[in-house]
Amino acid sequence: MNFTKTTEQSSKYEHLEQMSVADLLSNINNEDKTVPLAVEKVLPQIETLVTKVVEKMKLGGRLFYIGAGTSGRLGIVDASECPPTFGVPFDLVNGIIAGGDKAIRRAVENAEDNTTQAWIDLQEQNIGANDVVIGIAASGTTPYVIEGLKKCNENNNITGCITCNEGSPLAVTAQFPIEVVVGPEFVTGSSRMKAGTAQKLVLNMISTATMIQLGKVKGNKMVDMQLSNDKLVDRGVKMIMSEISVDYDKASSLLKEFGNVRKAVDGFNNND
Repeated sequence: MNFTKTTEQSSKYEHLEQMSVADLLSNINNEDKTVPLAVEKVLPQIETLVTKVVEKMKLGGRLFYIGAGTSGRLGIVDASECPPTFGVPFDLVNGIIAGGDKAIRRAVENAEDNTTQAWIDLQEQNIGANDVVIGIAASGTTPYVIEGLKKCNENNNITGCITCNEGSPLAVTAQFPIEVVVGPEFVTGSSRMKAGTAQKLVLNMISTATMIQLGKVKGNKMVDMQLSNDKLVDRGVKMIMSEISVDYDKASSLLKEFGNVRKAVDGFNNND
């Protein structure tokens, strides 16, 4: 397959080492500004994939992200934020990285080139018929991710992908591809930059829109969030105050009683 890896093309900036700090920052920022516009162009593709994820989750399915390196880490970050933000089970959204958890902090040699490990990793999570798997790879050529999606396709799992090269092997493999073409990086080939930013934006959209569709947000509030620190407890108390017009102490006592913003509001209203 012949396709152009725009993520690997030479930066349009030369002699970076001769730039001042101000110029470096300004030029990086100028490149970063182009990323949301690239994401905007693929909103219909993101919508289609989110719709499928919601449909499968309503049937008891889960969401898996698989990736290597930066892409794998971004999937893990998004997955790990879902339980505290939306109060969902820790295994509803899962991030899997080539090389296992140790690869989160440092690269594992040749992990992304393993063509069989992704399916093994998914099987260890008891992947089921209603689970959706999204492969993340800026290049669109990562063997770990591509071969993982191929096995998912064979087993009738819904597959999607997030990549930053058009017409890549990964996009051809995924049933619902998202191709955010951000062009050459400021530092040639450093796809943790614009490509990574694009992937993060799309992941935010997928998980947030899915959770809202599943009823995990009320109005614009995270009413099911986990109260894991003082800041979040204070936020929860203020949410209750705005919902049912009670003072801080009363809202705080309700939150302690019910342990959750939604339950506290519902409990107060039911007893009112």
